[in-house]
Amino acid sequence: MKIHLIGIGGIGVSALAQYYLSKGHKVSGSDLVASEITDFLKRKGIKTYIGNFAKNISKDIDLVVFSPAVKKDNKELKQAKRYKIKAISYPEALGEMTKEYYTIAVAGAHGKSTTTAMIGLVLAEAGLDPIVIVGTKVKEFGDPGMKKAEGNNFRDGKSRLLVIEACEYDSSFLYYSPRIIVVTNVDEEHLDYFKTFNNVKKAFKNFILRLSGDGFLVFNQDDEFIPKIEEPKFKVAGYSLKQNEAKKIKKILRVPGMHNVSNALAVLEVSKILNIPEDIVFKVLSKFKGTWRRFEVKKGKIHSASSGQAGDKKITLISDYAHHPNEISATLKAAREKYKNKNILCVFQPHQHQRTFYLFNDFVKVFRGVPVDKIIITDIYDVAGRETKKINKKISSKKLVEKVSREDVVYCATRDLEKFTKENLKNTDVLIIMGAGDIYRLADKF
Repeated sequence: MKIHLIGIGGIGVSALAQYYLSKGHKVSGSDLVASEITDFLKRKGIKTYIGNFAKNISKDIDLVVFSPAVKKDNKELKQAKRYKIKAISYPEALGEMTKEYYTIAVAGAHGKSTTTAMIGLVLAEAGLDPIVIVGTKVKEFGDPGMKKAEGNNFRDGKSRLLVIEACEYDSSFLYYSPRIIVVTNVDEEHLDYFKTFNNVKKAFKNFILRLSGDGFLVFNQDDEFIPKIEEPKFKVAGYSLKQNEAKKIKKILRVPGMHNVSNALAVLEVSKILNIPEDIVFKVLSKFKGTWRRFEVKKGKIHSASSGQAGDKKITLISDYAHHPNEISATLKAAREKYKNKNILCVFQPHQHQRTFYLFNDFVKVFRGVPVDKIIITDIYDVAGRETKKINKKISSKKLVEKVSREDVVYCATRDLEKFTKENLKNTDVLIIMGAGDIYRLADKF
């Protein structure tokens, strides 16, 4: 088949593109801007266009898959319809894929990517050779033949096992047909789509109810918002930080924070269902160094010429994807636990005006109480196709900083961010670069 993917630079769509390529299909795609991911796909041999143009769609294409962020008036999508080419969304395409495999789907407001990666690595170590589609890059999934060692969001396995990250946005996960569902937690997230927390909980309940009689639900017993199913037809396995295994896992786990201990406990329960020996699970967990932009620790340096001070400054650099108040709180608490006596500076880029608007008071509460020494909040990252002018006018990073009203929480415009950050760092400091937008590029400046 000849398959074209619109929005191929997305973390989910790009993994699906690699799956199609691994099955021998001729794959192409497009995205609005070039990125590390589009460059990576080009090196793998996928023809990738930058910009959406009708000419990118030829009559001989058999299938078009589009990202949920793609609007109905997209030129390529309209051209596909003119040519009467089958066009389906990414969740629909992944949903079709889940019917062909024994699928383990990991859902939750937070911890999906880490838990999915851990499960994939445990299954691989156990010799079960799974296919894995995850919303971040995992170093162990990297392609040895690439020009440089880098992680991947896709693992090409040869078995009938599929591990996927199941996102709730746009109710995408309701297209999936898993045999095992993992729910890490339920939170007030994606309210631009769901509008109310009650709707979020309903969506998760409907997802869980997709399990058949031979299915398994693995859920976090410590989370009060995960829907309870009365007299479920499927099997249920809970996990909790109160379990004896939690202490053992905390001792061996390299990634910090009790939230990661909880994620690891979910992995342990899935492994029990698949009859994977516990010693394999603990071996993988003890070696797991995390994933791309999930508390990703690097060595950083500030050259004396840029800092205006004598001698280069060496810092610890942490890149993190956290963009929800609860994620920010968990990550910064984990940072303080790991770097008890260090000066910690966090640069945060709010992700999407609507999220910032709906969760404004939660952001204020978190930033008033987080245990770090300085927080720099930069301009809000706009998410294409998910913003409204009405809300954009109501909210800003400046307003957030004013409301927090904490001396060590300050605003800095994006254009001044590199200079301002470097001026505020001292030798041996810890710098956390946080957010789900393009803020990760700031890390390259260090």
